[in-house]
Amino acid sequence: MTTAAFTATAALLLTACGGDDESSPEDIKGAGTGANSPSASKSAPGAADQPNLSLPTDLKVDFDVSEPSEDRHAAALDNAKNYILALNHGITAQDPEDPAYQFYSLGNATKYARTQIQAWVDDEWTATGTDSYYKSRTDDVSDSGGVLVTMCRDQSEFFGKNVKTNKVKRTEPSLNDYQEFRLLMKPPQASQEIWKVLQIEVQGRVKDCSR
Repeated sequence: MTTAAFTATAALLLTACGGDDESSPEDIKGAGTGANSPSASKSAPGAADQPNLSLPTDLKVDFDVSEPSEDRHAAALDNAKNYILALNHGITAQDPEDPAYQFYSLGNATKYARTQIQAWVDDEWTATGTDSYYKSRTDDVSDSGGVLVTMCRDQSEFFGKNVKTNKVKRTEPSLNDYQEFRLLMKPPQASQEIWKVLQIEVQGRVKDCSR
């Protein structure tokens, strides 16, 4: 994979409404090449510096993922998960400028999160239920020292709730519930920095993610 080959796809909203869009992001070249890259440990700021990722009691984000054996891959996966938590935090906080997702993202990934949260706010929806992620894998990115994190998503128990009426919009289970998230993680550039999401692709209606 090369960094230039990764094009962010923001066509699919982070929504429980089973979006009908089916994006087709370009093939990510070179992922899994095992190319050597600079080692980056699980460096992270102190707890006081980390943003609030708390969620309402009626919303759960579940990660059933395997811990990578390599420290740098594990650190990249950890903050990919934090970015997803931050997306949900921004939705439930109804704040398109929420500092949580900005802490864990750069560039197009920041724009993607802001756009998704704004869509929920504009439509007067918040989130409820369980947002599930599983079947994770991590691959080296050949030209940047980055890591590509891939996860399946099941949103069959993840629903929108109207912020004014509290009415939950439930959907029937379908292939629309299954997505694949691909997050390009940028390694820390200094001792106090962390892995951040630089680009994100979301592929919809992924049969390999169904369960």
